[in-house]
Parts: sequence; structure tokens; C-alpha cells
Amino acid sequence: MPTPKQRPPYSTAGGGGGGRRAAPGSGVLSPVVVLVFLFVVAPSLFFVVRNGGRGHVHVASDPKGRNDDQEAVAMKNLKSILPKEVIDAIAASEQEVGALSLDFFRNHESPSWKTDDLVTDKSMYDKAKDENSVAEHDLPTNKPPKDPDEHQVDTAAKIARRKLREKRREKRAMDLVRKDDEARVKLENAAIERSKAVDSAVLGKYSIWRKENENENSDSTVRLMRDQIIMARVYSALAKSKNMNGLFQELQTRIKESQRAVGEAGADADLHHSAPEKIRAMGQVLSKAREEVYDCRAITQRLRAMLQSADEQVRSLKKQSTFLSQLAAKTIPNSIHCLSMRLTIDYHLLPLEQRKFPRSENLENPSLYHYALFSDNVLAASVVVNSTIMNAKEPEKHVFHLVTDKLNFGAMNMWFLLNPPGKATIHVENVDEFKWLNSSYCPVLRQLESAAMKEYYFKADRPTTLSAGSSNLKYRNPKYLSMLNHLRFYLPEVYPKLDKILFLDDDIVVQKDLTGLWDVDLNGKVNGAVETCGESFHRFDKYLNFSNPHIARNFDPNACGWAYGMNIFDLKEWKKKDITGIYHKWQTMNEDRVLWKLGTLPPGLLTFYKLTHPLDKSWHVLGLGYNPSIDRSEIDGAAVVHYNGNMKPWLELAMTKYRPYWTKYIKYDHPYIRGCNLSE
Repeated sequence: MPTPKQRPPYSTAGGGGGGRRAAPGSGVLSPVVVLVFLFVVAPSLFFVVRNGGRGHVHVASDPKGRNDDQEAVAMKNLKSILPKEVIDAIAASEQEVGALSLDFFRNHESPSWKTDDLVTDKSMYDKAKDENSVAEHDLPTNKPPKDPDEHQVDTAAKIARRKLREKRREKRAMDLVRKDDEARVKLENAAIERSKAVDSAVLGKYSIWRKENENENSDSTVRLMRDQIIMARVYSALAKSKNMNGLFQELQTRIKESQRAVGEAGADADLHHSAPEKIRAMGQVLSKAREEVYDCRAITQRLRAMLQSADEQVRSLKKQSTFLSQLAAKTIPNSIHCLSMRLTIDYHLLPLEQRKFPRSENLENPSLYHYALFSDNVLAASVVVNSTIMNAKEPEKHVFHLVTDKLNFGAMNMWFLLNPPGKATIHVENVDEFKWLNSSYCPVLRQLESAAMKEYYFKADRPTTLSAGSSNLKYRNPKYLSMLNHLRFYLPEVYPKLDKILFLDDDIVVQKDLTGLWDVDLNGKVNGAVETCGESFHRFDKYLNFSNPHIARNFDPNACGWAYGMNIFDLKEWKKKDITGIYHKWQTMNEDRVLWKLGTLPPGLLTFYKLTHPLDKSWHVLGLGYNPSIDRSEIDGAAVVHYNGNMKPWLELAMTKYRPYWTKYIKYDHPYIRGCNLSE
């Protein structure tokens, strides 16, 4: 059996003669070639590359004109990308270092000048800027020094940017200062206007516009003592809860002493002379209580409870105040009641022949100026008549028709018999003698006789407290039960032979001649009145119930309201349009008070809807009985001023700054007025 051939061992190149020679073209490099490449060619290439990186490489096929075009395009792109401030800085630096080229930006690139991968998002831009700043700090410090020209360009650009930033800051600061000054001036002007509207009689002693309160420390002693009393009450409650009877008694004693010292004082000057001593004694016991029973959480809870209790008391007092003010507004002061009683007694002592007024032939003369005045207040009626006659150009042509109730009929007659209105004509009537005004004809009288109305006024919901009685008190006003208040809807029946009549309330004052009202063309309307509505108030929806379909279907909620109190009525048109019949219709529908609350203005708005001619506002200025901010020039320029509201001029709660317009027409030296203690 033949044995297999043995493969000779592998030998490397350059081995002994037993090795196999490489065939030509086999791809194996000669050792000599490798050595030449490593020791000759590689070092030469290294130095060539190193030297070439430091210079500019110019491509023969790229002429200089092409480079200039590329630079122009690049500069145009930079202008469209960079902000105006940067372009201005570049332009400013060109004058010092010459025109800039793209080579300059290539060799002096900075993160703030790079346009590659432009980031539009501000947050990403800020982040990249921070990273570049960190990278610059991380660079080795052995950098070659910058070119002086480069440093000069950077410095000029920074200076230009800094100047622009300073200009912008200065401009923003000036704008802010200007806006702040304008806001302050507006606030000051608003405060001045508000102060003109403030009446010290309404606000009381602590009015912030009073001179006494200009000093911040004014009445500081009174406030300190009251604060001490409050804290003493808190500590006494804590002492009692911890069974510290000695401290509790001591605090109670100091509280009583301080309360007696303060009393009703509203200013430091009103305090008792022992007040400083009481303050020191209270301060000592409060310091002692703080050391023994102080508990922040317990004190906070106690003060919060006291605050809530005080808030409830304030609400209750407000209700009581509302009730009492409304009650005061609906009652007659004792002095005026005294005047009425004395005049009534003296009237019934007069012989019958002395009870008649002169010039009775003028009462039905339609060519004269006729006034209708319905009142049960003798003094108020006298002011209306006196002010009208004193400002009339021809008093002898004016005729006053007064209607009052049975109680004041004698007083009203006696007053004008003793104080006749000069050459003017006056006549007084008793509403109870109008036999045609009965329940079968008048819906109001018929409703007052119903059991439901009697229940509403005289039996139901009788208040047991003052605060409870304030609810809907103004709608339970006795004047709404009086036919004197509703007689204004029956003027043609009361004065059948007159063509026009001027209706006046008894809480007005006449300041100019009113004869011009008879010459006003009402354009076929029945009622001439001054409108009272503004942009959103005193419109129909303020007085009427527009949730009722009868109201919503027939009237515009945005229709303008007007004032009852000085109205010129065309009685001929009244009769043609049957105004009294319209009034009866709506008054009958409101028997259950579902269309409006009680009063005469709401039914007047319904009755004279689209039949009222607006008069110029200077004829009639309202609000002197509730609005403290009426402009003085507006009042002085008005023909009639009206004290509508609760603060009637004959009441003590009247606003003092408006009262002189009314009181100047009263003779306070008159024997009857002086005898009833009526004072100015």
C-alpha cells in the first residue's frame, strides 16, 4: 500500500532555498517598495499637506469675477437674515477697516455671525448661544494672538450695538415715565371730581375729604383705645376658657373703664381727660395677658368670629337705617304738623265771607297760565307758589289750582289768605268733595276697597323688628293710598274748561319764568316732559315687569323714561286720545300688582307711551333728594329743580348743600312759622 505524500512545511518569503518562489504578477509587494513608501513618500506627503493647509488654495478654473459674484450674493443673504442693528454696525466699521469680504468671515468666524443652520426659535437660539459661549471658554489658552485689525472691528461693532441698546433703553424709560405721569394725572383728576360729589353731612365725621382727616394721625388716641378694647375682649375670652378668673376679671374691669372714657367720642378732642391713664393701665394688663394666654391660632379664630358677628350687626343696622330713613321720608315733621293745626284752627274761626279768594273769574280763563298742584304739605305748597310768582314776568296772568285733603283743607286756605301770591290767582279745593271720583269710576279706589289690598296694607306680614320692616316699605307708602297722588290722571275732569295746564309736584322749586312752556309745540303729543334715561338706566324695564306677556307684547324695554313733577299737558289732545281710559285699562290689569309695583310713574309710562314730547333738560333738573353729585352749574341753569327721593328739603335728613335753594322762599320770621319752631 503506497504511503501518501507529505506536504512540505510552509516557509515565509525570503526563507531558505527549499521555499517556493512567487510567480510574477501575483500581487505581493516587495519588501523594498514598502520600506521606500514608509521612509520617503509618507514624510513628504505629510509636509506638503501641512504647508498647504496654511495658505489659500486657488482653483485655476475659478476666475476672480466668479468669486466676487459669490461674495455679493452672500452679503445680500446676510442683509436679509441679520437684524438692522448688525448691518449698521458692519457699515460703521467699514469706514475704519475697509470693506469686509467673505474671506474675512471665513477666517474670523464667530457664533454670532454664523448663518448656517439658522435657528428661528428663540429658545433654541439662546441654547445654542450658551453652548458656543461654553465652547469658547473651553478652548486652550495658548491660542495665537488675534490680529489687531480683527480686534478693532469687533470693538467698533460692539460699541455701535451698545449705543443702539442704550438708545432703546432710554426711549423705553421715557415712554414708561410718560405713561406713569398720565395715569397719575388721571387718578388725581378722578379723585378731585369724586371729592366734589361728596357731602360731609351724608358721610359724617369720618369723611376722608374733611380737613380734620388730612393728618394720618388724626384721632389716633380714639382708635388706639378702641383697638385695646377689642384685644382685651379676645384675651378675656381666652382667659375664661382656661379658668384664669383673676385675669378675666381684671380685663373686664379695664374694658369697662376704657369704654366709659371713650364714650361717644369721634375725635381725640372729645375724649375724657382720664383717657391717657386708661390707655396705660389697659396696655399693662394686655401685656400681662399676652404672656399668660397668648395663642396665635385661638386669637385668629376669636377675631374671625368677632368680624363675622360685626358684619351681621352692620347688615342689621343697614336694614334698620333703610326702614327709618324711608319712614322719616314719608312722615310730616312735628313743626309742619304744628303749622297745619294752628292754621286750621284759625281758619275755622274766620267768618264765611272772609274765606274767599279774589279774582275767581280767572279760574276758567284758558288764555291765562294755569298750574295744578296737589299736596297735603302747607309749607311745601307755599314754596312752589312763592318761587313761581317771584320768578314770573307777568304774575297777574298766573293761576294756581291747589287740591288737598280734608285734613289740610283749612290750613291751606288760611295760609294763602294770610299770604296771597301777589297779583296771581289762587284757588284751593278738597279732593274729598269730588263726588265723581268714586270706586265705581276709579280702579284705584275700587282696589283699595278689596280684601286683598287691605290684607296687603294693614294685616299681612306685619314686621316685628325694624330690620324686617324694611322689606318693600316704600311700596307701602301711605301716599299710594291717597287719591291726591292719582288725581294727575283726571286733569280734564277736574278742569274741564282749560286747554293746557302745567302740573307741578310739591317737592320742586321754580327758578325761572315758566311761561315759555305754553309755547312749546308738542307735535300732537299729550305730555311734555324731560326724559330721565341714560345709556342703561331709567328705561321702561326699570319700572315695569317685562316677564309679563301684556307688558312684553306692547312696550319696548329700552324705551326712555321721563320725569313726573313738571309736566305740560295738552288737555284737548288728552280728551281726543282718551288718556284717562287708557290709564283705567292698565290700572285694572294691575290689580294683583303683577305689572308694576305701586306708584304713579309706572302707570304714567304706560298711559303716555308714544304720547310724550321730550323737553329740553334745562327745564327740569332732578335728583336733589338722593344724588349728591349734581353739578352746581346745572342746578343754577335749571328752570325747575326737583327734590325727588327720600331727602326732602323740609326733613332733617335733607342734603345741606341743596337746602338753600328751597329755604330762601320761606319767611322764617313769619309768626306762624316762628311759633312752630321752624328754623332755617
